[in-house]
Amino acid sequence: MKLKKVLAFAQSALFKHDAYARLMLVDGVRFTIAEQMMRIIYPRFKMSDFGNSFMFDREFLRYYESFEGKGHYRTLDRKYMLDQLMRLTDDLEGDTVECGVWAGATSYLICKHITKVPNGPKKTHHIFDSFEGLSTLKATDGSFWTEGDLAVGEAIVRRNLREFDFVQYYKGWIPDRFVDVADKQFSVVHIDVDLHQPTLDSITFFYPRMVPGGLIVCDDYGSITCPGATKAIDDFMADKPEKIIQLTTAQSLIVKSPLSKSKN
Repeated sequence: MKLKKVLAFAQSALFKHDAYARLMLVDGVRFTIAEQMMRIIYPRFKMSDFGNSFMFDREFLRYYESFEGKGHYRTLDRKYMLDQLMRLTDDLEGDTVECGVWAGATSYLICKHITKVPNGPKKTHHIFDSFEGLSTLKATDGSFWTEGDLAVGEAIVRRNLREFDFVQYYKGWIPDRFVDVADKQFSVVHIDVDLHQPTLDSITFFYPRMVPGGLIVCDDYGSITCPGATKAIDDFMADKPEKIIQLTTAQSLIVKSPLSKSKN
């Protein structure tokens, strides 16, 4: 936040006795100090603009903190982005999928959104996960992760999603259980498997089964910790008509074009 803007808030707060301006002054000063400190501690970090309203969304924060606790907000923007993108699929037929569920935070978000759509299409949410963490890494995956990282038991995920009666679980290594849904079509596919081969297997299977306008979101795209996932999406989409939209949240978005062939 620019210093002159902070001073403008200060003038409004001190001379106009404006409660809102005083609040903005306090937040603005704190934000400016945090930005300056971050430049010293981690120069690569770039803070976004001051006053993003989603950071004040109490309902969304309660959901997020129920999974992540307070003090860890690294994926808050990713979750909020997906929540907003889900609105594009409210009227679309087709089930939803998550490949790589961890503790179920994203699947909860997807399912909760489905329940909020009045008179929306009936959907089943499908979860594919080994529940044993990451599989064997290859050279394309870099060295940030190790085999077995991110393991969360199936019982924990089931407990976290217990309020939804339209969730199906497919325990196993990707892509072994994909055959179980080979006859279905999908409106939302969320890929969060971090590594090259399961990312490639996921998009290869689900891409031709997407309804027109359906969304494929890769949670790991553009992250330097998951180079294999980025490469998998880039390589698969190289000859497809859709564009890969790289989001600022270390996600990619692909909107299925009506020009692409869907598998019936």
